[in-house]
Amino acid sequence: MASFNDTVIENFRANDGVLGGHWEGKTTLLLHVRGRKSGRDLVNPLVAAPDGDSYVVCGSAGGAPDDPQWVANLEATDGPVTVELGAETLKADARVVRPGDADWERLYGVWRDYWPDAADYETKTDRKFPVAVITVHR
Repeated sequence: MASFNDTVIENFRANDGVLGGHWEGKTTLLLHVRGRKSGRDLVNPLVAAPDGDSYVVCGSAGGAPDDPQWVANLEATDGPVTVELGAETLKADARVVRPGDADWERLYGVWRDYWPDAADYETKTDRKFPVAVITVHR
């Protein structure tokens, strides 16, 4: 049985990165990271708030009590990552920004303002969500 993320990934790829329903009108990207324990290539669909030449994605996990694994996997990554954005597969630089980092508040605000579910996620946990800045190589 396909997981929720598998279904989102399949729809993303079938429609050149355009998703309908809850994601309609929002940019989504597929972040490829290597599992720091498994060594496998893992793909994560993420809402991506445009921020200048970059995108801000958030490790909210829908308000779960713990960070999603992709955050730690991204922190363990040395060098560029691969992202699928629209119909393109591209290399990108990525950095995780955690609460307390100098630019976290601004970056989290960009994502929070972009994704309407953010306020609901915040009510489900005391955790402050890390964000990642994804800068695509063009």
